[in-house]
Amino acid sequence: MTDEPAPGGPYAFDAILRPHRSLGPQGFFVLMAALSAISFVAGMVFFAIGAWPVPGFLGLDVLLIYIAFRVNYRSARRYETVRLNRAGLTVEAVDPKGRSTSWTFDPYWVRISVDELETGSNRLILSSHGRHLNVGSFLTPDERTDFAAALRSALLDFRNTLS
Repeated sequence: MTDEPAPGGPYAFDAILRPHRSLGPQGFFVLMAALSAISFVAGMVFFAIGAWPVPGFLGLDVLLIYIAFRVNYRSARRYETVRLNRAGLTVEAVDPKGRSTSWTFDPYWVRISVDELETGSNRLILSSHGRHLNVGSFLTPDERTDFAAALRSALLDFRNTLS
């Protein structure tokens, strides 16, 4: 993201979509400290009664939980930006490794649909001229519905101001 002026003028709509993570860094530290302390105490009890392999397995459990959380936090680095201006409706998706892919739609032709799935979830689809793009797949169904409504409203306002 740069501070340079956007090609096509200022943005009429600018949103960054990020996956939600309910446990922040401080909570992760507290959780890992508590798990480590409990595993250490339990491991010493088992060691004292002669079950010497158990502390190793308890340590392995803590290590696997740590690795699982780190992988989860790594996937949270992904995000999508959705921007609307005279240059078009641009969606940029950035994966956890920082690789970026961008799509641009004509704001007069793009169609926004929220497809309900049999699983009770939904998909937010942008489509135009035979191209389809699934947006916000990491959002909750309610968040996708709300985002679709906000984007529709911004597109309607944008089209009306340019007409």
